[in-house]
Amino acid sequence: MNTITKFILVGFLSIGLVNADSFKTTSGKLEITPINHASTSLSWNNVNILLDPVGSKDRYQNSGSIDLILITDIHGDHLNAKTINSLMSSKTQLIAPQAVINKLPDNLKNIAIRLDNEKSMSILGLKIEAIAMYNLPESKKAKHVKGRGNGYVLTFANKRVYFSGDTADIQEMRALKNIDIAFVTMNLPYTMSVNAAANGVNAFKPKIVYPYHYRGKKDGKKVYSDIKEFKRLVNKMDKDIKVELRNWY
Repeated sequence: MNTITKFILVGFLSIGLVNADSFKTTSGKLEITPINHASTSLSWNNVNILLDPVGSKDRYQNSGSIDLILITDIHGDHLNAKTINSLMSSKTQLIAPQAVINKLPDNLKNIAIRLDNEKSMSILGLKIEAIAMYNLPESKKAKHVKGRGNGYVLTFANKRVYFSGDTADIQEMRALKNIDIAFVTMNLPYTMSVNAAANGVNAFKPKIVYPYHYRGKKDGKKVYSDIKEFKRLVNKMDKDIKVELRNWY
C-alpha cells in the first residue's frame, strides 16, 4: 500500500464513510450508520436523522447537521437529554411518544412533536409510523409496557425501514408488511431472545435485517447475544433474508 492509498484510507476511516451502508431509493441514496447499541444515524436527500442518540456528541461528528431526532423510550440507553441538547440546532425537530416527552427538560418538551403507537406523520419528505413495542407476557411490572414506547417504520421513497425498539416477538411486529430493512433487538431480559427475534423476523420477512441492541447484563457483567446464531436461525427458516452483522460496541 503506497502513501497516498494509506492517506485516503485513513481519511475515510476518520470520517466514518466505511461504516455507512448505502441503499438506493427512487428518490436519492439512503445511508445508514450504526453508532452504538441503539443509536443509529441515517441520511437521505440532505436530511440527517438520529435514532436514540446517547453518549458523547463526538459519536455523531460525522452525522452532519441534524434535522430530525427520534426517541423510542424513556430508558437511559435511548433517552439522554444532555446528548440531545448537544446535537440540537434551530432546525432540528424532535419526535417522541408522550412518555418520553414527559421526561424531557422544558426547552425540549416545548418543541417536541408527539407521536404515539399506531399514529403516523409525514415530515421532511419521509413518512414516520409509530409501532408498538413491549414485553411479553404483558404486565404492568414489565420493563416495557405497551403504549409507552415506539418502534418506528420510516419510509424513504420506496424503501421502508423498521426499528423495533425494545420489544418482544409481538403481533404488531409480525404483522408488518413490505419492510426492506429491519433493525431488531435481542437482549434478555429487556427485549427478546435470539430464538424469538429470529422467529419474529421470519414472520414479517424483511429483505435485510440487522441485529442491534444485543448487549445486556447478567450478574452485573455485560453479556452479548449470539448474533451469529441469530443469522443461522433466520437463514435456516428463510435463506432469502439477508442478515447483516455489524459491531455496535
